[in-house]
Amino acid sequence: MSSQQQPSGWMVWLGLADNSFTRQKTVKFGDASAVNSGRGYGVISVLAFIILWWVATAAEWINPIYWPGLDAVFDRVGKLANEGFRNIALWDHIWISVYRVLSGVVYGALIGIPLGFAMGLWSVAKGIFDPIVEFIRPIPPLALIPLIILWFGIDEFAKIFLLALASLFIMIIAARAGVNSVRVSKVHAAYSLGASKLQVLLRVILPNALPEIFTGLRTAMGVCWGTVVAAELVAADRGIGSMIMIAKNFLNTDIVVIGIVIIGLIGFAIEILMRMLERKLIPWRGKG
Repeated sequence: MSSQQQPSGWMVWLGLADNSFTRQKTVKFGDASAVNSGRGYGVISVLAFIILWWVATAAEWINPIYWPGLDAVFDRVGKLANEGFRNIALWDHIWISVYRVLSGVVYGALIGIPLGFAMGLWSVAKGIFDPIVEFIRPIPPLALIPLIILWFGIDEFAKIFLLALASLFIMIIAARAGVNSVRVSKVHAAYSLGASKLQVLLRVILPNALPEIFTGLRTAMGVCWGTVVAAELVAADRGIGSMIMIAKNFLNTDIVVIGIVIIGLIGFAIEILMRMLERKLIPWRGKG
């Protein structure tokens, strides 16, 4: 193939052209490894949305009360960055929401992962906790807000407890699925080589379960970001969710949109970070 026919590195990085490995494949449909990043199409879709937003608001197709214009949003972002919202800096609102979400996911993982491992490895634990997990898991966290207020009041602990519950059962299911995905031949091979139960747990079961656990962490992070607005309804005066709800009461649609965008951007950034950590820490994922 001549140099003129070789796609540039930028085209490959943007996902607008296949890399050298993918180009050698004769069958691509059904092969997940043949799917490129598609970053270029993502950039195009975002630009298309921004242009549609600008055209729709500039032509007054949409009432500004229901959806603000780009200029109003940018003006409000500048004011929020300089003056804050309700005498609290914008970064403080962002940080407290991030702190609550990360705390909820960490506490949920610290309890859920060992419990999921126990349910996957021990019949007694599975028999005791499986009915409880399967009963509570479908209940949305929002339905538990009244009970959480009655039990723990309206302090910071109540908000983090709600987010921890939202991530707890996801981590239990992910850890149990990770244990169940371990090939029994690997366990038998480890025992035949003289490994103890602790060595089998740490060197066979845990590494094979980590991909499922990381998937659970990514899912729990997304669920907690979706729940943080509800968690901050519990008499919160700080946080992105609180900012959105207060702005809604005063018909400040531009602040509502800004809060939604901030939540989406932070959630997207965390997802990208989790993917990078997954590639770095679990290079054996998908390789048997």
